[in-house]
Amino acid sequence: MLETDGPRGTLASRMAPLWPFVLAAASGILAIDAPHPRSSALRHLTKQLLQKYRKEVRPVHNWTQATTVYLDVLVYAVLDVDAQNQKLKTSVWYREVWDDEFLSWNSSMFDEINEISLPLSAIWAPDIIINEFVDIERSPDLPYVYVNSSGTIKHSKPIQVVSACNLETYAFPFDIQNCSLTFSSILHTVEDVDLAFLRSREDTTHDKKAFLNDSEWELLSVSSTYNILRSSAGDFAQIRFNVVIRRRPLVYVVSLLIPSIFLMLVDLGSFYLPPTCRARVVFKTSVLVGYTVFRVNMSDEVPRSAVSTPLIGVFFTVCMAFLVLSLSKSILLVKFLHDERCSRQEQTLLCLRGDTDAGGPRVDPRTQSAGVTEFPVWQEHQAQSETLKEVWSQLRSISSYFQTRDQADQQEAGWLALLERFDRLLFQSYLVVLGLYTVTLCSLWVSWSGL
Repeated sequence: MLETDGPRGTLASRMAPLWPFVLAAASGILAIDAPHPRSSALRHLTKQLLQKYRKEVRPVHNWTQATTVYLDVLVYAVLDVDAQNQKLKTSVWYREVWDDEFLSWNSSMFDEINEISLPLSAIWAPDIIINEFVDIERSPDLPYVYVNSSGTIKHSKPIQVVSACNLETYAFPFDIQNCSLTFSSILHTVEDVDLAFLRSREDTTHDKKAFLNDSEWELLSVSSTYNILRSSAGDFAQIRFNVVIRRRPLVYVVSLLIPSIFLMLVDLGSFYLPPTCRARVVFKTSVLVGYTVFRVNMSDEVPRSAVSTPLIGVFFTVCMAFLVLSLSKSILLVKFLHDERCSRQEQTLLCLRGDTDAGGPRVDPRTQSAGVTEFPVWQEHQAQSETLKEVWSQLRSISSYFQTRDQADQQEAGWLALLERFDRLLFQSYLVVLGLYTVTLCSLWVSWSGL
């Protein structure tokens, strides 16, 4: 037994130093046969990146080097234009890209993983805000960002922006609005955080592919500029995107402009009625009621603003003023003619009555001589002279009546001539205003369509 066990013990003692290599080879074979899960590499990479990461510190090795944030904006839709409160509500897709020197890795060491997603709350992010931002709207919260192996972070999110804007409604409904969205850091100066364009300015200006064209507004351009805001707190980098939109006016042309022109033409037709005709007052009153009803309906569709008044409202108010002046003139003329006719009737009655009541009852001399034959001759002559005096007084009253009537007719003719000249002046002014209104609207439409 000792002889047989001797050679075996010698072989075992000789193979003992080779066991580690055998085990290593076997483990390698098992590692090749069993696939390595990629999730473990992703988990290990995420753990390694965030284990010692400090999100409170700007991610640069050299603190004197600025972190450049690249911005881009895509306008999706114009949701609301509030001219009264000077606010614009838009839906935009906002993208920002920056480099984080503490979030880079060698992809060959982590199963060729070139890009991963990390929680935004776990890393440093630039404090970029919109300076014109005035209200908070519901926007989907995207809590993750993409990070590639070189440390470039891509952050994209949709935003409903309610921003302050100087809205001009003078050329309504052919108005064009230019509203700006200014992005800047709220705390970091340009020495710490600088801004740049993610795309070229030409591509940003003419990019309308994402815009929804089924709304009332049409996107013309999104121009962009870079500038530095200098203040006592420091110099801050700014990027401004100028969103230029214009209104589609067809619905307002059909519902407002054409009916307003028709109503003005009807009012112009009232000037062809005779100035002394009472039906003209009734007609103009009906037109005034139509103006008032149309003005009430128009106030619901025309944007109201404390900064500027729409041109259509100004012209409409001027035309209503002309209508009120013409109606007042017609009312005064009718009242004047009525008073003149009443005074003429009174004068005619006085003339017909004469002075019979003043001289007492008249006695016919022939009747008096027939009843009393003993009157002397001189009494007969006295009766005849009284009769002639009475006739003369009646003739004088008739003459004064006709003189007064002639003077009244001359005065009436003068007033009528003056009112006719005033009416003609109103008509010409009305024509000028209507012509200016039409020419201005046509020129605004041409300039609108030329953009």
